[in-house]
Amino acid sequence: MACIVNPNARDGKLGKNFHKVKAALESSGIDYDIFMTTGKGHAIEISSDLRDSDYDLAVAIGGDGTVHEVANGIRGSKMRLGVIPMGNGDDFARSVGIPLNDLQGAISILKEGVDYSVGGIRVEGLRAPEYPGIPSPKHYAVTGTPSRDENLVRWSFLECDGGVTSSINRMKDEGHFSWISGQKKYKFLAIKAILGWKSQMAWIKVDDGPGRKVDLTGLFAMMQAETFGGGYKVAPGMSPFGDSSKIVLAFGLSKSQMLWVMGPLEKGKHVGKWGKITMESCRSFEISALDKDGKPTQDHGHDPPLFISLDGEISMTTPVRFDFHPDVLNVRGGANPPNMQ
Repeated sequence: MACIVNPNARDGKLGKNFHKVKAALESSGIDYDIFMTTGKGHAIEISSDLRDSDYDLAVAIGGDGTVHEVANGIRGSKMRLGVIPMGNGDDFARSVGIPLNDLQGAISILKEGVDYSVGGIRVEGLRAPEYPGIPSPKHYAVTGTPSRDENLVRWSFLECDGGVTSSINRMKDEGHFSWISGQKKYKFLAIKAILGWKSQMAWIKVDDGPGRKVDLTGLFAMMQAETFGGGYKVAPGMSPFGDSSKIVLAFGLSKSQMLWVMGPLEKGKHVGKWGKITMESCRSFEISALDKDGKPTQDHGHDPPLFISLDGEISMTTPVRFDFHPDVLNVRGGANPPNMQ
């Protein structure tokens, strides 16, 4: 196994405690090599170089961001993805039946788990600009060729989101509430993001339906799993093994409604609230800014930028297109993943 480790996962706690993971791997009898990442995108580089190697598994040791990068590097190859969840959210691991906070349990699945094929979402949009301490993301040939030089292509295997949720992820990257771990961190980030949110208008289109203008006071999330943000049930009943994604749309919410809905969102009881929160199957989704005449435009994005998060990582700004593809990634998971039919 090739173990690709993000020492900065869980706000740097993994790097400080990696000796415990290494000791557990040693005692398991697994034949493994360690590859340490040094920054954003490095896990894509490492894993893409291993696509045609003799390793059986590329094991992401970190959070959902590390899983995202390793999966982008091996997507479409014969290699299988393994996960030892060591992040703040770990929602992808949860979705394929890998236990959280159970190092021995996760390692046993690497050895004796079940192999699955899961779908992914190809996402193309304007590359997110650099902002203090966080560089603009790089293009990697392994993810595919964008239609325009200024665009970026990435694949999502957990969720794609924009609106107040992407503001949450940006603040996470900036280190807000770094002393808090797990779902509690996302709760504090959400409150701060909601209170500071400023509304923007956008144009959206789901599958072959008509495009429409929306008030982005709220969120959209194209989901490959049931949860993100450390267990919030954003797409109740969803699993990564189906033939489409789910799109959750929640637009035109007041700040008080956004704060109030956090409780129902945690339990998956938010769909249908106020007639403003919907969920439906989805294979393609588009979102763009409006020009001065109120028409959708491909020439520029929102000002200020509307950031788009993929698997919890800020990658792009509008305009963006999302397209679901079945069976693009091989994953080793547990015997009984949630919501698998």
